[in-house]
Amino acid sequence: MAFAGEEKRSLLAERPLLGEEDAVGGGFLLSEMPIERNQLRLAGAVVAAMLVALAVTAPYARVPLPGTQPALPAYAAAYLIVELTTAAMLFAMFDACRKPSVLLLAVGYLFCALLSVPWALSFPGVFSDEGLLDAGLQTTATISALHRLLFPAFVIAYALTKDRASLIPHRRVRRTILLAVIGAVAVVSGTVWLIAARPDVLPRFMDNAADAATGWLYVAAVSTGLYLAAAAQLWRRRRAVLDMWLVVVMCTSMIELVLMAFISGGRLSLGWWAGRLYGLASAGTVLVVLLASMAAVYARLIHSVAAESRARATRLATMEALSASIAHELNQPLASAVTNANAALRWLGRQTPNLDEARAALQRIAEDGLRGGQVIESIRAVFQKEARERGALDINAIITTAIRRSEDEARAAQIAIQTDLDRGLPPVNGNAVQLQQVLSNLIANAFEAMHAVPDRSRVLTVRSRPEGAHEVLVSIEDTGIGLKPGDGARVLEPFYSTKPHGMGLGLTICSSIVESHGGRIWAMDRTPRGAIFRFSVPASVDA
Repeated sequence: MAFAGEEKRSLLAERPLLGEEDAVGGGFLLSEMPIERNQLRLAGAVVAAMLVALAVTAPYARVPLPGTQPALPAYAAAYLIVELTTAAMLFAMFDACRKPSVLLLAVGYLFCALLSVPWALSFPGVFSDEGLLDAGLQTTATISALHRLLFPAFVIAYALTKDRASLIPHRRVRRTILLAVIGAVAVVSGTVWLIAARPDVLPRFMDNAADAATGWLYVAAVSTGLYLAAAAQLWRRRRAVLDMWLVVVMCTSMIELVLMAFISGGRLSLGWWAGRLYGLASAGTVLVVLLASMAAVYARLIHSVAAESRARATRLATMEALSASIAHELNQPLASAVTNANAALRWLGRQTPNLDEARAALQRIAEDGLRGGQVIESIRAVFQKEARERGALDINAIITTAIRRSEDEARAAQIAIQTDLDRGLPPVNGNAVQLQQVLSNLIANAFEAMHAVPDRSRVLTVRSRPEGAHEVLVSIEDTGIGLKPGDGARVLEPFYSTKPHGMGLGLTICSSIVESHGGRIWAMDRTPRGAIFRFSVPASVDA
C-alpha cells in the first residue's frame, strides 16, 4: 500500500541506515554518538571507584602471593578474549563509518590481544621455570613494555586523526580490514620472533623473576606520560561517547601501571595482581560500552519495526473502517434514489403518464445524488479530523429535511411519523450536512427496528427540546423491538451491531459527529416498548 511505503520512507529519513553515503554512522555509533550528562556522571563514578580501590589496595600492595602462577593462563585467556572481541567490534564500526581513526583504534586493540599470547607463554614459572618460549629473563617484560607503549600511541593517533582524515571508499573497506589484520599478525609475530631469537640485545627490565630493574621504571614513566597525553587529547576532543570512555580506559591504565611499577612488591604480589585486575577491567570497558550500545540500537530497531507495524495496522484498520463507513452511509441515498427511479418509471409507464409525479421523483433522485456526495465529504472530514465549515443552524429545519427524505420509505413500511418540535429553540452551532447524516442514520435505524413488529402500530416520533441554558436536545423514539439488556451502552461502540447483517459503524459515525460538535449521544429503552436515541448539541454562541 502507498501508506506503508510513505511511512517507511519517513522512518528512513529520521534514522539513516548505517553505512549510507550521505549519513555515515548517523547517531548510532559510539564514535559519533553525543555524550549525555548521565553518561558523563557514570564515567566519573567509574574513575572514582578505581581510585578508591587503589587507596584500599596500596597499603597491602607488597604482600607476596607465591604459588599463584597457575592463575596467569586464565587471566591471559580472559584478556585475549576481551581484547579480540573489542577489536572485532571496532572493525565492524569501521565497516559502518569508514573512518581511519576507528581503524587505528581497532588495530591497537588487536595488537594488545596478540601480544598477550607470547606474554603468557614466556612468563617464568607458568609453563616452565623459564617460560614456554624459554627466551630469557627479559622476554616477558619486553613484550609488556611494547604493550604499554604501543596502546596509548594508537589511542593518540585515533584522537589526532578523528576529525582530519577522509573516509575510506566502500569498495576498499573490507580489503583494508583484511590487510590491517594480516599486518598486525605479521608485525607481532615478527617482533616476538626477534625478541626470542636475540635475548642478548634486550634491555634490562628485570633483575630476577620477581623484581623489576631500573629500566622498567623508565618504561613506566614514559607509558604514564603517553596515557596522560592520550587522555588530554581525548578530553579536548570529547565529542562522542567512545572518546569519553577511552579517557576512562587511559585513567584506569595509569592506575594499573602506577600500582604495579611503583607501589607493588614485584611480580605475584597483591598489588601486582590487583593491577592485573585493573588491566582486565580497563580492557573490558570499551567492550561493555560497545555491547550496551549495540543492545540499545537493537532495541531501537525493534521499537521502530513494531511502531511501523502498528502504524501500518492502524492505517489498514482506518481504511477498512472508512470504506465500510462509506458503504454504510451511501446505502441510504442510493436506496432512496433507486426507489424514486422505480417510482418515476411507474409514473411514466402509465397509459396516461403523470409527468408532474415523474418530475418530482427525478428531482428527488438528483437530491439523493447530491446528498451522497455530501455524505462522502462528511465522512472524510470525520476520519481526517478536519475543521468543517460551521455556523448557526435551525435544528428544526434540519429535522424536517431529514424526515422529508425518509417519507417514501416510511410510506412503504407503513410507518407513521410524528413530530414534536419546540419552535422557540435557539440556533445550534454546527455543520448541516453532518447533523442531517446523524438524523438520517438514527431514523433509518428506527425504521429497521420497526420492520420486525408486524403485530402493532409503527410510529416514529421526533422531538426537540432545550437542554439547560446552552444546549438543544433531539430525541428519536420508535415502537420497534427495543434494546436488549446491556445494549444501551454498547450500541455506540465500533463494529458492534444488534442487526444480523449490520456493520456496527452507523452509530459510531453518529457518535463521532456529535462529539466533534461538542455534544453527546446516548440510547435508552422506551416504555412500554421500543427504543429512544437522544443527542444534544451546543447552542450557538451568538444565540
